[in-house]
Amino acid sequence: MDRICRHYIVTGCVQGVWFRDSTKKRADELNITGWVKNMEAGKVEVLACGEPEVIDQLEQWLESGPMLAKVDKVISEKLPYKEHLKFEIK
Repeated sequence: MDRICRHYIVTGCVQGVWFRDSTKKRADELNITGWVKNMEAGKVEVLACGEPEVIDQLEQWLESGPMLAKVDKVISEKLPYKEHLKFEIK
């Protein structure tokens, strides 16, 4: 099956609530590569690459995030697949 990448911007109360660490843990469980990082204005940015069905699972998880997060919106954009060695926190 073809692998894909998706770029996400997550808005809401998503900084200072273990969002990046929890996203990395979930991505590692799903064998997804890419990265997660905080952005200005309290947003979180995610690049996720892997099999389409596991990317969909991560996207569903991003819509609620970790227990302390309050996600308002997840903006998603499909990107061409690019190889990454692992999933990292930037």
